[in-house]
Amino acid sequence: MDSVTVAGVVVFDTDVLIDYGRADAKAMAVLEAARAAARPAVSLVTSLELLAGCRDKQELAVLDAFMATFRLIHFDGMISKCTQDLMRRYRLSHGLRMPAAIIAATALTNGWPLISKNQKDYRFIEGINLPPYPGV
Repeated sequence: MDSVTVAGVVVFDTDVLIDYGRADAKAMAVLEAARAAARPAVSLVTSLELLAGCRDKQELAVLDAFMATFRLIHFDGMISKCTQDLMRRYRLSHGLRMPAAIIAATALTNGWPLISKNQKDYRFIEGINLPPYPGV
């Protein structure tokens, strides 16, 4: 993960964190390797997607503790504009969905790599730093 080391911060896609919560060995290894080299971050949309998946207060408490270890990146004008640009450019041609566009824009506007198991959701985006995910 040399591209992660250079960045200092790395953005995680929701899928990796869901897998981590399920004790998936690959996700656990990827997150721990990234933590050793960089500061992990998530887009606000990832935080909201994970919150939407909580089924009870216990899961919410576990999620809150886990998310406290990430830098939370809120939407700002640059991320909003980049998201709109990505949707205009890739929605019809590649089926880009809004949550993925926001997550990609978060990484792109800050010049940070994006770690995702769903490489197909992002690989067509010009300029994105998308390190390979093990086994994908």
